[in-house]
Amino acid sequence: MKAPRATSDWPTFIGANTKLLSPPLVPEIKLYLAEESLPIWQKTEEELGEMNIPPPYWAFAWAGGQALARYLLDNPSITAGQNVLDLGSGSGLTAIAARMAGAHAALATDVDEVALIATGMNALANGVTVETTAEDMLDSGPGTATVILAGDLFYERTLGARMLTFLEACTTAGASVLVGDPQRAYFPKDRFEAVAEYRVPVTRELEDAEIKKAAVWRLRA
Repeated sequence: MKAPRATSDWPTFIGANTKLLSPPLVPEIKLYLAEESLPIWQKTEEELGEMNIPPPYWAFAWAGGQALARYLLDNPSITAGQNVLDLGSGSGLTAIAARMAGAHAALATDVDEVALIATGMNALANGVTVETTAEDMLDSGPGTATVILAGDLFYERTLGARMLTFLEACTTAGASVLVGDPQRAYFPKDRFEAVAEYRVPVTRELEDAEIKKAAVWRLRA
């Protein structure tokens, strides 16, 4: 299937290249996910690259995001009645989990507009509403958000540094910050404390093991 040239075609593209599946750690949630990584990744590089669209990170439930979603569903008091900001949302997994756990509202942010379309489709599939924005939020504050969520975002040096600065500013502003991360290359472990740990089934096509140890981390004051 050729890549669509209009925004209205993206839901068809997503539906044709993914299946509605439940991530292993959060069977309560269904997402449009790629069963295999290589085909959709190649299609993105070969057919969508000319459109300056990022790789399809949204088509996979990453270990940190699964851990964070599991934690929210098991501890609904964290997001119940809160305004949630989900950074680099990808599939929208953690924003959806927050809404299912009783969040008043959830805003999913991602610079990839295709990811935001996938997030909308995933939210609909789970019977919740998630707002989306392609705005890069890292140069601003938390706004009205009282809970900040980030999953698997410390994989690149510059992004990791920006993320830490933003999360520290959010904490100073009074927001709660939770990060799901399997200690990727640029995760500043010394600035966080683990509140939960999980063994997440993943694929060797994307990770270095079939079971990835991931934790939910709270930013130290």
